[in-house]
Amino acid sequence: MWKIQKGCDPVRKSFRLPEELVKKIETLAFNNNLSINQLVIQCLNYAVNNLDNKTENNEKK
Repeated sequence: MWKIQKGCDPVRKSFRLPEELVKKIETLAFNNNLSINQLVIQCLNYAVNNLDNKTENNEKK
């Protein structure tokens, strides 16, 4: 599983998420012995690194 590197400069952001998604994230984090923050970072990194190039290119236009 991907690990957060120590020594990074974190930035604080606020997001509004659907309640059901938050419940799923909390459960996944608990079941995998991760903080919610660690799990969200892993999910975001995976999503960004696995974007379909067609989608990314269309958004730049």
